[in-house]
Amino acid sequence: MKRVLYQFPLSHYCEKARWLLDFKQLDYEVRNLVPATHRVFTLLKAQTTTVPLVKDGQEWIGDSTDLAFYLDAKYTLRPLLPSDPQLRTKVVMIEQQADKAGVHVRRYAYSQLLQTEEVINLLLGDSTLVRLFKKQLAGQVRQGITKLYKITPETGESSRLKMQQAINDFEQVLQQNGGRYLVGDCLSLADIAVASMFAPLLAIKDTPWQTLKPNNQSLQQVYDNLSQRPLGQWITRLYQEQRQARGNWRG
Repeated sequence: MKRVLYQFPLSHYCEKARWLLDFKQLDYEVRNLVPATHRVFTLLKAQTTTVPLVKDGQEWIGDSTDLAFYLDAKYTLRPLLPSDPQLRTKVVMIEQQADKAGVHVRRYAYSQLLQTEEVINLLLGDSTLVRLFKKQLAGQVRQGITKLYKITPETGESSRLKMQQAINDFEQVLQQNGGRYLVGDCLSLADIAVASMFAPLLAIKDTPWQTLKPNNQSLQQVYDNLSQRPLGQWITRLYQEQRQARGNWRG
């Protein structure tokens, strides 16, 4: 059975999907799509405009949350969700909160980095077609992302504040649970979701963001602040100890 993950390498929601598949120890191919033009493909295959998109045999699963529930139902070994109803409810709640925080991480990061050449290179890849039309594609992608995610200096700053509040909230949950995991005593969907959503701000080795460097004081402060806080140190440790198959994002 052929299993394929269609993705944007730079997307932290796609990193969440990669981690879910790796956690379940499932083999899969990675195929990178070009932002904006990807919609033709995803709409045709799964009536969605977003990635990640996973083809599992004859099944098409869009959205990283849907993927988590699909994988747990079909591949029961190494569950992502606890069987205890109360713990399960808590995991689902944290995962939903993490996905909402991820919106603000994305908007803030793009508000700071979208104009850089390195981000465009990661977004577009290095195919022959891209190389031929890179200048035109770069402008279209920047315009499309700016419009789609409502990126302005004001919305970027608003997202930075909401992102910081989410960091405070998740840090409190982590410390209340003893500092090892967010829920219970083993890795769950909650941990994967939170770590994936904030990984872009930590430049973790063997991730798409490892070479992205802060290009201004605001972003440098965000990087430094998170890396020095318990939540940031926990995310870094989780990647070191629990994240398998890092570096598989290139396609």
